[in-house]
Amino acid sequence: MDFLNLSVSTSWWELSKPPLDISTNGHLIDSLFVYTSVLAVFYFILVCIGLFGFSYLYSQKRNKTPYYTYGNKKKHLLVTAFIGAAVFLSVDLNITRLSNNDLLDVFWKWPNPKTEKVLRVEVMAQQWMWSFRYAGPDDQFGTADDIVTNNDLRVPTNTKILFHLTSKDVIHSFFVPNVRLKVDTIPGRITRVWWDANIPGEYDIVCAEMCGTHHYLMKAKLTVYSEEDFNRWRSTSEKLALNANDPDDKNLAWGWKWEY
Repeated sequence: MDFLNLSVSTSWWELSKPPLDISTNGHLIDSLFVYTSVLAVFYFILVCIGLFGFSYLYSQKRNKTPYYTYGNKKKHLLVTAFIGAAVFLSVDLNITRLSNNDLLDVFWKWPNPKTEKVLRVEVMAQQWMWSFRYAGPDDQFGTADDIVTNNDLRVPTNTKILFHLTSKDVIHSFFVPNVRLKVDTIPGRITRVWWDANIPGEYDIVCAEMCGTHHYLMKAKLTVYSEEDFNRWRSTSEKLALNANDPDDKNLAWGWKWEY
């Protein structure tokens, strides 16, 4: 979002809304945030009721003789235990349950390119740029016909996108706000993430890990095409790849053999 071009009439509500969810599973992340926020507001209100309510009920005007207590009576301990258990069960334990179910049932069910419709993309992060690699007609990575782009990721709709990511220098974090998912890119290690994008358009890719002095400039563009438009772009790019990929250019030779 370009804050310099925002109209003065833009409401705070519009500014506070999350980015458009363009993925199938992004609502799971949103619902977890909503659940956490609702509970935080609920318990905040309860605390305020207790704080101001007891201050009013036990004010000096209503209680001329002070009553001293250490709060260690059985009923006090039971009330404290009940409140603590309620907070733990409704917040900590339930959020853990919900997020664990989402991980096991959705996000860790990795798509298999051998049996499903999947687009594979290798990602190289470096200060301060994102590089993307698609396998060429030979369906192998790290060969001369690979399609390589910088700060420009293009994907089709209705297709699972499976990413293998690493970093050339320091830890970065591959974050696409419109699909609600991010993953660290770590030097010497391959990390994975998958998502789909179902609404054509242009969206932001950012680095969510402080990675140096120009971290704020590490931004790429995600373009979501219809399947037909993506196939046309890929076909054209494959024809140009052999001429564009210079075997002597070490900056283009960072691909690796894909392992399932």
